[in-house]
Amino acid sequence: MDYFQIPAQELGKHAKIPILPLGDSGEIFYELALEMVNTIKAHNTKGEKTVFICPVGPVGQYPIFVRLVNRERIRLKNCWFINMDEYLHDDETYISKDSPLSFRGFMERTVYAKIDEDLLMPPEQRVFPDPADPGKVDRLIAELGGVDITFGGIGINGHLAFNEAQPELTPEQFAQLGTRVLTLTPETRTANAIGERGGAIAAMPNKAVTIGIKQILEARKVRLGVFRDWHRAVVRQAAYGEVSAAFPASLLQNHPDALIYANAVASAQPF
Repeated sequence: MDYFQIPAQELGKHAKIPILPLGDSGEIFYELALEMVNTIKAHNTKGEKTVFICPVGPVGQYPIFVRLVNRERIRLKNCWFINMDEYLHDDETYISKDSPLSFRGFMERTVYAKIDEDLLMPPEQRVFPDPADPGKVDRLIAELGGVDITFGGIGINGHLAFNEAQPELTPEQFAQLGTRVLTLTPETRTANAIGERGGAIAAMPNKAVTIGIKQILEARKVRLGVFRDWHRAVVRQAAYGEVSAAFPASLLQNHPDALIYANAVASAQPF
């Protein structure tokens, strides 16, 4: 695991996933928001639809995106925002939108409610995977002709959305997994509890519905942002390590147009 010894000034050299080292997290959020806006504007000019897979983490791009949309009067009527995932109760139903953990609630309060109504896409184009019919979102993506850009981050065990590591599968088998309901790993629940529940792991949901790794990997572009201390090791394993279902982000080494934005914190050498 010599890649853990790569210093910040050399991060990105010979990487199997391109990495763009930046300064503070605001630079990452600006780049993500700008790519969203520029893609929508280009597609609108050509009368084409725009399809994004969107995360709730990272989220710092959304206030910038909302401000640019409203200021520049960018119409989202021909856009589909397909969110990656959502937490579930143990009976595999959505947690309440009122919960501070709810990704559906976050998008409604922080994104859609902030955009001028005459610019906003209709509700049916603001999509979340459905635990009662996980394949529904996969069918929608196929009907729309695929995803233009997947935006997101990388989890502590390399997961993209909530596509958790499955080391018993080959990379090829893992890459074919579609949208589904799953039980979250202890690593994911622990890492998320630090930021979302003050370290109360027992207060984190056990289950989630996640968009498939297949749908993520088939997007025409993938843009990820990493900015935490523990991302120092994660970004290096993703971009330099073995391609393996044990570390899902490593599968992006085979993607034709993937890019990771890393701030100064995530770029620093792990140890």
